[in-house]
Amino acid sequence: MVVRAREVVASRDTERKLIASNKKARHDYAILKTYEAGLVLAGTEVKSLREGRVSLVDAFAQEHDGELMLHGLHIAEYGYGTWTNHQPRRTRKLLLRRIEIDRILDKLREGGVTLVPLSMYFANGWAKVEIGLARGKKSYDKRQALAERDANREIARELGRRLKGRTGRRNA
Repeated sequence: MVVRAREVVASRDTERKLIASNKKARHDYAILKTYEAGLVLAGTEVKSLREGRVSLVDAFAQEHDGELMLHGLHIAEYGYGTWTNHQPRRTRKLLLRRIEIDRILDKLREGGVTLVPLSMYFANGWAKVEIGLARGKKSYDKRQALAERDANREIARELGRRLKGRTGRRNA
């Protein structure tokens, strides 16, 4: 009985329910390091997140008075909200440990890097955002990455065809 309780707790620790991802960020930026951060949210924002009504496309993080704030994140208004509804594009505070904030701020002060949200998900019932310390890609880097991905896809497709042909009818 006790063993099962531990198994349930262990599986809950790894449970993640993806809300939204920012594919454009991985295309436009080279991600140097990622961090998991909590968010300060209002009640109607959480309800909208559970419905999946969020957009990370224009979002970015900046320092404000020694803390990290997420700007441009759009969480749609909750449909059943009343006068207590939230503003869709308000600035939201990121929750990180002080040592992580200091490390991130040191990297940001060096220049040439920015903080972009990569994905948003629920982990154990808490809304989390994965932010990435990123450096912008040049257009030729983007083209090279696309060409490399297409080549890898073609190689995988050809290997799949060859393996499929081998495991087929041998004695026929």
